[in-house]
Amino acid sequence: MGSDWHAISAVMPIAVILVLMILRGWPASQAALAGLAIALPLAIFVFGFGGEGDGVAMQFTGVLLEAGTTTATILWIIFPALCIFELLRRHDAFDTIKQALGRVTGDPRLLALLVAWFFALFLEGAAGFGTPVALAAPLLVSLGFPPVRAVTIVLIGHATGVSFGAIGTPVFAQVSITNLPPLALAAQTALLHIVLCVVLVGAVYWLAVPGGRRNGALRVRVWPLPAAVLCFIVPFYGLAAFVGPELPTLLGALIGGVLFAGLLALVRLSHPIAKNAHGVAEGHGWLELSRSLLPYGVLISLILITRLVEPVRVLAGSVVWSWQLGDQFSGQVLPLSHPGTMLFLSFVVGGIVLGERGSGLVRCASLALRRLMSVVLALLVMLALARLMVHAGMVDALAMLVAEAAGPSWPVFAPMIGVLGTFVTGSATASNILFTDFQAETADILGLPVLMMVAAQCFGAAIGNMVCPHNVIAGAATVGLEGKEGDVLRRTTLVGIIYGVAGGGLVWLLVAGI
Repeated sequence: MGSDWHAISAVMPIAVILVLMILRGWPASQAALAGLAIALPLAIFVFGFGGEGDGVAMQFTGVLLEAGTTTATILWIIFPALCIFELLRRHDAFDTIKQALGRVTGDPRLLALLVAWFFALFLEGAAGFGTPVALAAPLLVSLGFPPVRAVTIVLIGHATGVSFGAIGTPVFAQVSITNLPPLALAAQTALLHIVLCVVLVGAVYWLAVPGGRRNGALRVRVWPLPAAVLCFIVPFYGLAAFVGPELPTLLGALIGGVLFAGLLALVRLSHPIAKNAHGVAEGHGWLELSRSLLPYGVLISLILITRLVEPVRVLAGSVVWSWQLGDQFSGQVLPLSHPGTMLFLSFVVGGIVLGERGSGLVRCASLALRRLMSVVLALLVMLALARLMVHAGMVDALAMLVAEAAGPSWPVFAPMIGVLGTFVTGSATASNILFTDFQAETADILGLPVLMMVAAQCFGAAIGNMVCPHNVIAGAATVGLEGKEGDVLRRTTLVGIIYGVAGGGLVWLLVAGI
């Protein structure tokens, strides 16, 4: 009964947040404060938080410091992403990009696949840490998508690649814990995604236009779904199985995006291009388009250089800002290799090339900062709740209850532990660090294949990225949706549940066949 009570107590703060955000429409900041107000006394009186060590005050200070560090790293992504958005809007660059994409297709569903699937996956593979939503969602808004829909489909679309985000960081965290072969683990994780990612692609395609097939203004096209899936998963799985965890998402999205865009052009799905009196297609030229995309080009170049060029990668990782409080609490930031630093450099370089002086860049930054301030409290409180639950043992209590209740049917539920970890930490890597050992030990006890259970953890951690409140808050901030995060979470949760349940069923089938 004691363990059951611990698990019930642990789930209460999460349940309160979900009910308040999804069913009652509360802003994330208010829901998070309510969750934290419930979690703190439970952590103290039920889980003994602060009973060992330096007391409640000191340990809660450590929780707040960890939450503050993570909040700062997330804000350092959102802020320069907003700066780039304001810069491009100031120069009407989004009109240029919109016309260029319009040459490929005028169908919003296909535009959604290009931006929320291929472009967002590329950003996830290159940088991770919230970069895809911060850049792809504003781009969709500039293309005419409503903000709620834009954030929703980007959160859904990039989730497949999260397992190998930031050059394979989540998988390497598992390898360091288990000593499993990187190639084998990457291949097993990729296998789960390639079988099921049609669920996510289908959701992006369907949600791009409310009514889907019922929208009479758009001709029904079935082939883009399997085409978008195949263009990505073939290089994605090949890279995972034969190269390793670093490049499946990054190069899979780049190769797949080029193939898919070429396929769209080949079958002439785009609307007819207006021509002028000389018979030349109207619209912006390649030079102007290149100027409009310059910040993104600088970003991609910086990411590839700092991730793939070994001397630069070592140099970028050599500068570490860190702190530690006692034996339990710590934090660190790598400022030179952080995606936010590269985003900010992209903003500055792009602004200079576009002809901005210092005053213009400051103007863009001030507009971005004004939009940023409204999400600071929501992020800080949500992350404080997450760190409190981790340090108090509340997350472990939930996981143990599920494992004990599941028994031999554990493979069905294994991915949901990964979802839980990302939900409360905001990071697939952190989820893997938290629960990979737990998954491996549970597999040993139940006589299940360890490799498959660890891969199920990595798969589930990626799903959690689309329903994690921190990511929803950050994405909503980039398109001015502060206070309406529940509208996004309501949509992504449904897709996440479907994907997670399907993943559990697939893991069970694969284990049964081994």
